[in-house]
Amino acid sequence: MSWESTLHKTWKTKKFHSPISDFDPMKEIVTVSLGELNKHNTPDDCWLAVDGVVYDVTRFLNVHPAGKQVILSVAGRDVTKEFFAFHKREVLAKYGDKMRIGIMEGFQAESSGTQATIDLYTPFAESAFTRGWKSPYMNSSHTRFRESMRQFMVSNVNPFVEQMHELGKDPDEEMFNKLGKAGILASRCGPCAMPYVSKLGLSLPGGISPSDFDYFHEQIAIDELYRCGSGGLADGLGGGLTIGLPPVINFGRKKLKERIVPDCLLGQKRICLAITEPVAGSDVANIQMTAKLSPEGTHYIVNGIKKWITGGYVADYFTTAVRTGGAGHKGISLLLIEAPSSTTTGSLTRHKIKTSYSGAAGTSLLIFEDVLVPRENLLGQEGDGFKLIMANFNHERWYICAISSAFGRHALGETYRWAIQRKAFGKRLIDQPVIRYKLAEMSAAVECIDAWLESITYQMNTMDLMEQYGKLSAPIALCKFLVTRQGLMIADNACQIFGGRAVTRSGMGRSIEYFKNEVKFAAILGGSEEIVADLAVRQMVGQADKLGKKKSEARTMLRL
Repeated sequence: MSWESTLHKTWKTKKFHSPISDFDPMKEIVTVSLGELNKHNTPDDCWLAVDGVVYDVTRFLNVHPAGKQVILSVAGRDVTKEFFAFHKREVLAKYGDKMRIGIMEGFQAESSGTQATIDLYTPFAESAFTRGWKSPYMNSSHTRFRESMRQFMVSNVNPFVEQMHELGKDPDEEMFNKLGKAGILASRCGPCAMPYVSKLGLSLPGGISPSDFDYFHEQIAIDELYRCGSGGLADGLGGGLTIGLPPVINFGRKKLKERIVPDCLLGQKRICLAITEPVAGSDVANIQMTAKLSPEGTHYIVNGIKKWITGGYVADYFTTAVRTGGAGHKGISLLLIEAPSSTTTGSLTRHKIKTSYSGAAGTSLLIFEDVLVPRENLLGQEGDGFKLIMANFNHERWYICAISSAFGRHALGETYRWAIQRKAFGKRLIDQPVIRYKLAEMSAAVECIDAWLESITYQMNTMDLMEQYGKLSAPIALCKFLVTRQGLMIADNACQIFGGRAVTRSGMGRSIEYFKNEVKFAAILGGSEEIVADLAVRQMVGQADKLGKKKSEARTMLRL
């Protein structure tokens, strides 16, 4: 008689909702007693129990990275303590389905959480609304949207994060097509992309109607994408599109949009934003790339260099700041450049830049030489580029705030999980007052950032793009400044709690190691934190001065 038939004859079966991802909750499985588990302790018949679930690891012995003796030394036992000293729960989610055979007798599934669905069992791992708090901003559509986004990431991205991050390769065409068909690329662009969703026959995550989609849905899309733990990979999954396509939608001519936007939203073409140059970063008014009209006046001839361009290495289109006039911000225009082909004039040379995060972001140096661009590819009017770039910067900086909020919360959740399961000096880390203090500091920062970001996001839902530019530039800049300052503290505390694992590019501390390398990106990209902090204060003072002047004039008129 086979061991499978023996199990089904000897043990009762029951319905069980597993805490392990992708496990069918209606699947019939067996209940294993501790005595029965203990019998399976040989190289030819080796079982283990982890967190109440029983696994047959016999076939895994010879491929275990640390050798089979490590497993055989604890064969036939409940190894929950030993397992979580070396591994994260996602390891079970990745490999568990192939080896899972039952549950331990008396195990209560409700006591364990799942990172594959919504994590309600780890303090502050989810936003307040997701944890069950009431919200004046969000509703059931946001819940459905998050759940659908989470499941897409678990099924299509998360299992490959470490490999893609370490290889540093740009996500391939198949991955982009999946993102496009799932409506995720459109979600990354925000409300401005929604008119195209119905035209293209796309469905948004969670079955959300395009007419109901708002900036909170976009924030959730960003949150779920960047929870994969690798900012470089998440940027490679459409970061360039998030900041590069909205200017085309908002400021491009109708024919240009009809030709460019659909392919980008479907994942068939890629686009990026190209502003920064070797000599001009936060100082946008100082850009040097030129776009001169051809003698016929039908095309621009573009020459210059762009640097640190996210997604530039594989982009088909470049939303580009160019100089069409004299010095200063009034001479800047915004131009959509298409990558030259064998049938077009000019050349584009691309060099991938090695950064402290993954090469999967496609960060690049781009050299344009005599590239011919149709005049109808101009976004807005000549000389309006600086204003349009600044309006787009509002959305980009808000997007950076959302990324950083997601990173911080993900790191906080990981740190809580580690502190709860890790023991040192005879007790769990969470039982040490100094660790609880660090967690309190991190928790307060994450919750405050999230609350401010939600408040700003609500205001964005009430304003068009140019009103946002006038009223929200300072608050968004200050929020970005706060996020980047607090991000350093969160990363530092997380590293101290994880110890050596936080400086190891694999294993339990992998995502913390990624986070500490990426936290400075937000402090530099979209305007350095010194620039945005100064911008915010100057704008607020300027608004106060104008208000004071108006009040003074009103008093004078009353006296007259």
